[in-house]
Amino acid sequence: MRNPPETRAPADAAARRAVAPVVCYPVEALPQPDMALYRAARATLESVETRRIEPRQGGCFRVPAGHFFRIRSVEGPQVGDLNLWSAADLAERFYSGKTRALHATHLSTGDRLWSCFPYLRPMATITHDTLDWYGVDEYGGRIHDVIGTRCDPYTHNLLSGGGQYHHCCHSNLSRALAAVLQKPARDVENHVHDVFNVFMCTGFTKDTGQYFTKATPVQPGDFIEFFAEIDLIGALSACPGGDCSTVQACGEAACHPLEVELLRPAPGALRGWIPPAANGYARTHAS
Repeated sequence: MRNPPETRAPADAAARRAVAPVVCYPVEALPQPDMALYRAARATLESVETRRIEPRQGGCFRVPAGHFFRIRSVEGPQVGDLNLWSAADLAERFYSGKTRALHATHLSTGDRLWSCFPYLRPMATITHDTLDWYGVDEYGGRIHDVIGTRCDPYTHNLLSGGGQYHHCCHSNLSRALAAVLQKPARDVENHVHDVFNVFMCTGFTKDTGQYFTKATPVQPGDFIEFFAEIDLIGALSACPGGDCSTVQACGEAACHPLEVELLRPAPGALRGWIPPAANGYARTHAS
């Protein structure tokens, strides 16, 4: 619960609150994906590989530029925490904060996942979402957020008085990347970053502004699909919070696996498409 205000409201408080908001980044100014081209390519997709992510575990996968991948619910309601890196350079990674600023707190078809500075380019575009019907519920809840950071063992240790739980999403993603890089998890966890919360239903309470979760509406067969704009390494954690319907108690929530499917479009289906170049800012910073 937030503390009550200690400062008396000024006489013009109502007028100050009534100032209209301004959208920081008008979407009309963003480079737009060619959704018609992507939709046509989707009609030709061929499944190449499927990777199962076990409950309370994580796994890595690779997606070549120009391919699609789907994250799918398979056995029961389950949320996932997604990290993305450029396969050419792990320093280029998904930037959830800038993605949120450019699009919204929650993403769906047509939105893009952007990389960090100095690259700032689309890494992936969402091309299909079977939960796009959900919209916004009476509590302000929406699906697929770029708000939450990821559950992690450091916060768990802090809040539990010293607990050493190792299957938080941060640890799951660290182990998954460590296996790919063949290095200890403690040496690669600095590459793990704020996530795209796939299938998660979240929002902010209207009275206190606190971040909330509620039971995800995802059901087996639902999926979210992405187009890889550049060569990618992805890592996905099947969150120990399960469907996030309760205050998360690590190791106690019912959890289910997730699947990642790699799909290849037919030759020529993406004629004219080229991977986006890194951001064109000269990086002089007036120096």
